[in-house]
Amino acid sequence: MNEGMIMQIAIMLFCIIMSAYFSATETAFSSLNKTRLKTMADKDNKRAELAYSLAEKYDKLISTILIGNNIVNILLASLGTVIFVHLMGDIGATVSTVVITVVVLIFGEITPKSIAKDQPEKFAIFSAPLINVLIVLLTPLNFLFSLWKKLVSKLFKVEENAKMSQEELLMLVEEVQQDGSIDNTEGDLLRNAIEFTDRRAEDIITHRVDLEAVSINDSKEEIARVFSATRFSRIPVYNETIDDIVGVIHQKDFYVDGKMIDGDIKDIMSPPVFIHKSEKISDLLKLLQVRKSHIAVVLDEYGGTFGIVTMEDILEELVGEIWDEHDEVVEDFKKISENEYTVDCAVNIEDLERFFDLEIESESVSFGGWIMEQLGKIAEVGDSFEYENIEVVVDAIDGHRVTFAKVTVHEIESDEDEETSSKDNSSKEGSSKEK
Repeated sequence: MNEGMIMQIAIMLFCIIMSAYFSATETAFSSLNKTRLKTMADKDNKRAELAYSLAEKYDKLISTILIGNNIVNILLASLGTVIFVHLMGDIGATVSTVVITVVVLIFGEITPKSIAKDQPEKFAIFSAPLINVLIVLLTPLNFLFSLWKKLVSKLFKVEENAKMSQEELLMLVEEVQQDGSIDNTEGDLLRNAIEFTDRRAEDIITHRVDLEAVSINDSKEEIARVFSATRFSRIPVYNETIDDIVGVIHQKDFYVDGKMIDGDIKDIMSPPVFIHKSEKISDLLKLLQVRKSHIAVVLDEYGGTFGIVTMEDILEELVGEIWDEHDEVVEDFKKISENEYTVDCAVNIEDLERFFDLEIESESVSFGGWIMEQLGKIAEVGDSFEYENIEVVVDAIDGHRVTFAKVTVHEIESDEDEETSSKDNSSKEGSSKEK
């Protein structure tokens, strides 16, 4: 073996190493977690800073990797053909193609990519200095490819959309939770935060029929009785009707040194915050913070009182139910038998859909409103209807409002069961005709 062939083999080995390097670098930068890499960079890790900056200019990075990978692979294939033809004659080209393909697949693609996929951040940090130098060296070619990319984008009208949708964010949380990086509680908090901006005041409202309020003309003894009975710290005050709320009384202002105030309650009332029922709760939270208020009065389209939303209602959308020692524990879905449930009709339609795996199209917000919508009349105890695989029976009413309903879940017949039932009916009809 002469010196020329030894040099060629050495160059081929170098090409295989570089092919592995480019393949692993491509996988590392496409798989890495930018947040994790930025955290490392913020701890004065210079290589992590360089890797993060390269990840930010991914187009130049991937162009350099592809150019380099193609150069070394073509050079490897050319040298391999020369060597094998020299050693084996006419069949050398064929043998070279097979051998080089297998070598590149195993050592230049599969193995390095598998390693880089397992530890993308570490390999990105390792490979960053060299690939950064190559990006500088191949700047002219990268510039030409960037122009070509812009031309292709214009020709095919490609629209870049780097923003992650809400569905994608929720899926990401689900994947992270399944990986064990966060627990169920943290997962619920993240999901609540992501869905927070979609919720509106009408979704979390305390409706006017459930509203505890006092008249501006009520005596202090009557107001004290309401504070004592409800155990609320704040109570709305109305003038003549509940549709004309004029203020909010705070319990700590009503009682001074353990005694009721001597003055007029008008002097201790804080002005009410009025909002429309379609107001987003994320905007409402900011409004309540600015106005230093804990209660917002929700108005309907006619300007009447639709209900109220409290700061606690908003926070519960983020952290879940907030219980204190005076709260009465009420189960929204109480199981009474294998397929039967007693359901609080104040539950949200979306919660009902999730619990019973339904798809409901309705303008109503609550289960009770949907029941009235389905019945098409004022509900009475015993009224019932069926929807998909559930049967709903009105269990209790308060005035004209449905408070509780019994829901029975029926098993959905599969296609096979329907076919069997159909065949059984056909055979019965046949035997009847024969008789």
